[in-house]
Amino acid sequence: MISDESLFHYSLVAFYLIAPPTFISLMFLQAPYGKHHRPGWGPTLPPPLAWFLMESPTLWLTLLLFPHGRHFSNPKSMILMSPYLLHYFNRTCIYPLSLLRRSPSGNGKKTSHGFPLSIALTAFFFNLLNAYLQARWVSHYKHNYDGDGNDWFFWLAFFVGLFVFLCGMRINIVSDRELLRLKGEGKGYVIPRGGLFELVACPNYFGEILEWLGWGVMTWSWVGFGFFIYTCANLVPRAIANRQWYLDKFGGDYPKSRKAVIPYLI
Repeated sequence: MISDESLFHYSLVAFYLIAPPTFISLMFLQAPYGKHHRPGWGPTLPPPLAWFLMESPTLWLTLLLFPHGRHFSNPKSMILMSPYLLHYFNRTCIYPLSLLRRSPSGNGKKTSHGFPLSIALTAFFFNLLNAYLQARWVSHYKHNYDGDGNDWFFWLAFFVGLFVFLCGMRINIVSDRELLRLKGEGKGYVIPRGGLFELVACPNYFGEILEWLGWGVMTWSWVGFGFFIYTCANLVPRAIANRQWYLDKFGGDYPKSRKAVIPYLI
């Protein structure tokens, strides 16, 4: 029978091993949803339902595992877990509801393609792995909660990381809302304008990358930084593909000075 410590270790190793092939594969083959929808990927789900189902393990599995950690009753562990749950409450509950409300003038017309079930299942199992690692680290394996001489470092890392996390979350939510507003107007895809859209094609992805960089700092762990690395491996290729999609669709009307995801860099 494998011990929890061994399971945690092997899961963490797997977490790092899947990042490089994810990055490489997405540089050549984009997941077929949103702008990159294409047939041939099997049955689909309505996007709001797909987002709810595939993101849901980050809430229910975290809440199931957290009480079994040795630090469960420590207020610091609860405080540390809160930003993670805040992000995924938005992504699992609020964002799908926003998708439901985005039809033009509330007329209920279909405004997007279905979300491939195969992609939703892949994301579901990734979120199972991620939720297990993050919840077990924060509630059980992290060790500098109890004033062992590093109490100052815990709070320094937490507040610096929280600042980065909240900045990223604001960028992510504001950018997602703008994209949903444009889709809700029923005019098809248009060039987003204003704010960080003037600098990058995908400020929503930039915001999410910042969030998980902040999470890595907050947790100060291989687990937290592993999630940041995987997020980059997943979102940077998609942002590059989105920028190219805009260039192909709008030609000279699309500002070529805009980067894909990191202002002035990528």
